Amino acid sequence: MDKKLKQALEKMHYEPVGNHSAVSICTWTKKSLLNEGICYKQKFYGIRSHLCCQISPVLDCDQRCVFCWRPWEISFGKTNKWDSPKEIIDGCIAGQIRKLSGFGGNEKANLAKFEAAQEPMHFAVSLTGEPTLYPKLPELIKELHKRGKTSFLVTNGQHPEVLAKLKTKKALPTQLYVSIEAPTEELFKRIDQPLNKDAWRRINETLEMLPKLNCRKVLRLTMIKGLNDFGIKEWAKFIKKAGPAMLEIKAYMFIGGSRKRLKKENMPRHSEVKVFSKKLAKELGWKILDEKKESRVLLLAEKDFEGRIMTF
Repeated sequence: MDKKLKQALEKMHYEPVGNHSAVSICTWTKKSLLNEGICYKQKFYGIRSHLCCQISPVLDCDQRCVFCWRPWEISFGKTNKWDSPKEIIDGCIAGQIRKLSGFGGNEKANLAKFEAAQEPMHFAVSLTGEPTLYPKLPELIKELHKRGKTSFLVTNGQHPEVLAKLKTKKALPTQLYVSIEAPTEELFKRIDQPLNKDAWRRINETLEMLPKLNCRKVLRLTMIKGLNDFGIKEWAKFIKKAGPAMLEIKAYMFIGGSRKRLKKENMPRHSEVKVFSKKLAKELGWKILDEKKESRVLLLAEKDFEGRIMTF
């Protein structure tokens, strides 16, 4: 791991793990332990905030998204030594427990939640970097499921062949997220700044593949005021490629490295995200299922379904 990247991650409260991975405590995990609220993922899907563990099996990425809070200006470097899924999971769990240890002495903490949090159950494989670049991703997801954990994989959609491999190896995640930020190639290149020459083909191939993947699927649209909060018809056409999936529309947040690339004015209010969501829902023939104002996010789908909010 590049020394400068490691230092930057540690400054941002990430804990590097092994040669190419990391773990970090989500703000909502901390809030949940203090009974101060829950993440929208718990409200929308039932993913318990105090038992959630954010990890990344690889810190590299093949996009340079302008809205990303990660310090992608610092090179990840190259690795010839890939850690095993067991090493990554064990290292991330140890890092999570270590970072949460102070809550054990916090008189405001919910001790029952704190004790349960010593064994995280929901793994968000989405912290930083692009997880489909990890060559042992199917084995990582299988190892999580073998341990009775749930997996929530977030991808930029640049590697449809990896998703196909997950299907073939029966290693599809509990829930799969695909990030989408632009409905046209021109806007995609401007916002996502992909490193792959055929990046537009790749994301479209991923969307067209989603109906064939037998797992829960969500598209995640990061709305950036003034950059992609228009073109409703183009957005609807683009989203329909993925079939009847759920869709999160979430506001870009002016944090981290993105402050060097965008302005605070690019961060929409929740009310603005809601107006955009209503227009898109109408164009799709869908409806708004839920929202969480604190996170400036709404959930859309063609229709609600039993089991959307999972129980464990």
